[in-house]
Amino acid sequence: MSSIQMLDLLAAAIKQGGVEIVDLTETLSPEFPVIEMLPPMKQGRQFTSEVISQYDDAGPRWYWNNISLSEHTGTHLDAPIHWVTGKDLPNNSVDTIAVEQFIAPACVIDCSDEVAKDKGFILTRKHIEDWEDTHGEIEAGSWVFLRSDWRKIADPKNWTNRKADGSHSPGPDVGAVEFLVFERDVLGFGTETVGSDAGQSFLFEPPYPVHEILNGRGKLGLQCMTRLDRVPAKGALIIAAPLKIQNGSGSPLRVLAMVPS
Repeated sequence: MSSIQMLDLLAAAIKQGGVEIVDLTETLSPEFPVIEMLPPMKQGRQFTSEVISQYDDAGPRWYWNNISLSEHTGTHLDAPIHWVTGKDLPNNSVDTIAVEQFIAPACVIDCSDEVAKDKGFILTRKHIEDWEDTHGEIEAGSWVFLRSDWRKIADPKNWTNRKADGSHSPGPDVGAVEFLVFERDVLGFGTETVGSDAGQSFLFEPPYPVHEILNGRGKLGLQCMTRLDRVPAKGALIIAAPLKIQNGSGSPLRVLAMVPS
């Protein structure tokens, strides 16, 4: 079968409903939270929108807005340059990452039951190996997503589950990240929470291992996804293409999962 025939079959499957497109993206709005940085660190901007014209004297036949936000607001991608360990890598910003990496298969590790019992759940290597015992080995070049159903269980007024000692949200430990990077050579790691690292990962050694290890090896991060309960453990194809921001450390984006119906 030729490449053209394969693309024709894919287009037909989408049109006829054999392949479902699942939107994994949160809606950008002023209410959607950004990760909280403590002083003296600077804070990323939440999304704001200002009408330029809306069929009025400022523009009688058109409607458009100015928008302002951080590169890491809403559902967004972390490029390797986002973290100090990835700052000197080649092709490390959103405008230079190979575009082939924006389309890749996904493995979804369902931790929703564990997170419902403990919002600060930590994903370990053993959890991943147990998942592989059921679903098969994670292929190199795949996304690995931690499904937490965070949208369903998090407090909208305390999205990061912040307590006196910091945030308590799910994420992987150092051993899990090292396993995914060095033994499975994944494309990247994604979550439904504000950060790809666990809320308490600043206590790990090294701290923030998803950023420190994964970005440091040229891998990608995805955060603030939703509806991972609509994506199978294996078999989905992910489209996650960031804005082409010059030297961008990350970017809001639309994450789509192509899922067999």
